[in-house]
Amino acid sequence: MSHLYRIAAGLAPLLGLLLLWQFASASGVFPPQVLVPPSEVAATLAQLWRNGELTDHLGTSLFRLVFGFLAGAAIGLAFGTAIALSKLLEALFAPLFQAVRQVPVLAFIPMLVLLLGIEERFKIVVVAVAVFFPVALATFDGVRAIPKSYFEVARLYRTPALPFVTRILLPAAIPPVLTGLRLGLTRGWLVLVACELLAADSGIGQMMEMGRQMFRIDVVLAGVFVSGLVGFFLDRSVKLVERRFVRWKEA
Repeated sequence: MSHLYRIAAGLAPLLGLLLLWQFASASGVFPPQVLVPPSEVAATLAQLWRNGELTDHLGTSLFRLVFGFLAGAAIGLAFGTAIALSKLLEALFAPLFQAVRQVPVLAFIPMLVLLLGIEERFKIVVVAVAVFFPVALATFDGVRAIPKSYFEVARLYRTPALPFVTRILLPAAIPPVLTGLRLGLTRGWLVLVACELLAADSGIGQMMEMGRQMFRIDVVLAGVFVSGLVGFFLDRSVKLVERRFVRWKEA
């Protein structure tokens, strides 16, 4: 019963927003070209799904997200582990890393366009950059929080470096690493949609931009809905993995 209550409590604000939106669009206060009713947005979504336009754009965006996330996460894990284990590498690279990660990822777009053009690799690199920073920071904090006894036992048994990192350090640091992956995944999705709005010929963001150019606010709002829904499910998926791992570790 409490589970159903939590679901109803979570849906209540959304339903209230939809009702307010419907009322505002029907009141005539705003022009219909500016604020279309949710029923029209739903009809547009259904039409975009039937003609395949929505699935094509969404598939392209998810393709870019997957490859960019894998690249950024792998580099972030390696970099965060390296500077956490080596005082020399930390002294060399940590100040630069802390400074660069404060720069919004979108600020790198003009430079990346000049270097890579606006083809697929540009979008993948933008996502990888967005994912890299939270994953690297979370990995660094997670490895640094590992008890010193782990290192002492590894030295005592002369454990090789690679098995020590892959079988001991990273599993011990998984809770914060998963948090970093979760933040990186959602951040990568947000940056990707923004990037597609600015420089792309396909993707959810470009679908929204084309709708804006054609004064199709219903298409724009449909893209907003889909991007929010995808981001929500991405975040929930990683959070579910995180919860299951914590339960497994406690057991």
